[in-house]
Order: sequence, then C-alpha cells, then structure tokens
Amino acid sequence: MSSASDAKFLRRAARPVRWALFALLVVLLLPYLLTPLYLVLRPVSMPMLWRWITGERVERIYLPLAAIAPALPISVIVAEDAQFCSHAGVDWAQLQEAIEAADELGEARGGSTITQQVAKNLFLWQGRSFLRKALEFPLAHWINLVLPKRRVMEIYLNIAEWGPNGEFGAEAGARHAFGKSARALAAHEAALMASILPNPIRRSARRPGPGVRRLAGIYLARARASPRLAACLQARRIL
Repeated sequence: MSSASDAKFLRRAARPVRWALFALLVVLLLPYLLTPLYLVLRPVSMPMLWRWITGERVERIYLPLAAIAPALPISVIVAEDAQFCSHAGVDWAQLQEAIEAADELGEARGGSTITQQVAKNLFLWQGRSFLRKALEFPLAHWINLVLPKRRVMEIYLNIAEWGPNGEFGAEAGARHAFGKSARALAAHEAALMASILPNPIRRSARRPGPGVRRLAGIYLARARASPRLAACLQARRIL
C-alpha cells in the first residue's frame, strides 16, 4: 500500500511539472508558428504592446515598402546592417567584431542585424542578456528562411521606434521629425532618421545635435558611394 501511495503521489506531483514544461514549449515555439503569418499580416512589436497595456501613447501608421521613400531603407541598411542583402539573418563576422570590441556578448553594440532586431522587437524583450541573444539567433535564421528580405525590411521599417513619445514606424517617425510622410523623405532626412535608431528617446531627427548630424553625413555619403548595395537591393526588390 505504501509503494502504491508513493507512486500515486509522485504522479500527482509530476503533473504540474509536465504542464509547466508544456507551457514553456508552447511559448518557445509560438514565434516560429507566427512568423509565416507575417507574410501577409501586419505585426505589432512587443514595445508597442507593452505601451498599449500600460496605457501609454502609441502612434503607428503602416506603410507598404513601395510607399516609403527609397532613401530610407538604403540609409537604414548603411547604418544598421551593411550585409543585410547577403547574410542569413545573423552576420557572424560583424557579431564577432562587436563581441571583441565589447569583451562581452551582452554588451556588444552594432552586432545585431536588422533581422535580429525584427526577431527581438516582435517576440522577445529589450535589454542585453545572453539568454535573449541565445533565443534571438535561431529566430533570426528562421525569419530569414520564411520571409523574403523585402518583407523583413518592410516589417522593420514599420515596427522600429522612431520618436520619444510612442512613434513607431517610418510614417509616424517622419511626421514627428519633419511634418511629412515617409513617402516624401529626402535623402538627408532619411539619413537623419537612420542616425537616431539606436535611441530615439535621447536622439532627435527633429532637432539633431552635432553627433546626429555627423552620423547622418556619414550615412548619406556611404549610401551615395555604394552602387553594389543599390544593385543588391534592387535584386532583392527592396528598391
């Protein structure tokens, strides 16, 4: 009787553990199941959801990539991910350089591709940690496998945070900074927007400081001097 009672107790005790493991598996697999839907659906980011939940302002007007001035994706790629056309979601060479410069993976800056940022903003949390990076890498590869580069860029331009008061996406960012649509951005305006992407709370395209203006000048010059990039973007139907 004692052995039977012990076995019954163990089965009951193991039930919550099994459910917890099942719930964890569902959470881990959910991004992989949702990603194919974003071939057609217009996703929202975790920062947007968090602001909605906490009652903070969110402004996002979705624009198809074809409706966004071509200067913006070019400037963003030059600023954030020069190998966007060619890598498979993670730029391992650039990541290695960032790790060596930072001496720690969690502190690496500049090693995240646009695809990784899409993975983070859609499915993960902000901040720097080994755990988030470990989840981010396979997600970025999956996104790159399932979604065309053109679609990844469109999603990124529509979920990136581009203003200090809940402005998400290129359209809200352009209206906030320049009082115009992202359809009508000039090349220097696109470069200014790309320059504030690391921190649109502290940096401003509307009132750019010397550092932002300097970065914008660098990105503008690089965009104009990169015929191979333009050719690659055209081949990928990003332009």
